[in-house]
Amino acid sequence: MSGLDAHLVVDRGSFRLDLRLTAAPGETVALLGPNGAGKTTALRALAGLEALSGGHIDLDGTLLDGAGLEHPSGTARWVPPEHRRIGVVFQDYLLFPHLSAVDNVAFGPRRRGRGRAEARALAADWLGRVGLGDFGKRRPGQLSGGQAQRVALARALATDPALLLLDEPLAALDARTRLDMRAELHRHLAGLAGPAVLVTHDPVDALMLADRLVVVEDGRAVQEGDAESITARPRTDYIARLVGLNLYRGNASGRTVALASGESLATAEPLEGDAFAAFPPSAVALFRSRPDGSPRNTWRAVVAGVHRHGDHLRVQLDGPLRAAADITPAAAAQLGLEPGQEVWAAVKAAEIRAYPA
Repeated sequence: MSGLDAHLVVDRGSFRLDLRLTAAPGETVALLGPNGAGKTTALRALAGLEALSGGHIDLDGTLLDGAGLEHPSGTARWVPPEHRRIGVVFQDYLLFPHLSAVDNVAFGPRRRGRGRAEARALAADWLGRVGLGDFGKRRPGQLSGGQAQRVALARALATDPALLLLDEPLAALDARTRLDMRAELHRHLAGLAGPAVLVTHDPVDALMLADRLVVVEDGRAVQEGDAESITARPRTDYIARLVGLNLYRGNASGRTVALASGESLATAEPLEGDAFAAFPPSAVALFRSRPDGSPRNTWRAVVAGVHRHGDHLRVQLDGPLRAAADITPAAAAQLGLEPGQEVWAAVKAAEIRAYPA
């Protein structure tokens, strides 16, 4: 097994997906990004449900789609979806409503040539593995959301896929069921011999389930790496919002990052050249008047909005530096915060992380 090696180029009207994607055997890769970024298009292309305009899809050395290119091994340049060793778990599961759970799971093995009795025995075994051994006779309408998700997962795994694709597999679940199913899904992914590609817009799902993240925006990968590297050094506003950081881009000279807005941020570590500067909302202090004391970054701001964020209040600030600040309800009451109010914001240089752009 060599895993997945793909270059997905899909043209659809004014939108173009151009994404290089690899996944090693046993590795789970999450495609993370906003709605409309091209994540589901990528998954559909891998499954053979979306035609490539260019690029290729190679799975374990077999060319599944070459967009007109011949493969060195002489194998076919396009393989129909039903002949790809790929299991798919869709967002809405797409279980056959007229079939029982066991027959839903047996459908794939039957299509791949197994006899009825053998396929049903295999399906019963997989239902047992996902904790639904006693639910084989139930139809999808008689299952809860979590149970339907497990049947869909069992159906995908019963075909012994060389690649598992999961399209927002937890999105339809309530919060409690989602928590339980995330843990169960993690267990099954850890046991896969082949690679898995997970599509999600939920950072928690991506961080908990994937070995590696690929952040997709406007049809392209904008950042790739493990959870630690991406959350520590976001490179776009979308990623910064996901991980809860204020992010700015500018030019660093020593311990100062000059921003395009004309403002500058003092940092603790020296750096030269194009740079990002980031700090958490909790690092921002708010004052009625310009603060005195130790040197720090200060600027005049206008309160654009205030809303609850966990045990704190998140204050959105407009001005020379648009930022988010987290403060306690007591501090907000003392400041008398309301939209349109002018305040002073301050961040210590030691709280600002600068890194190359």
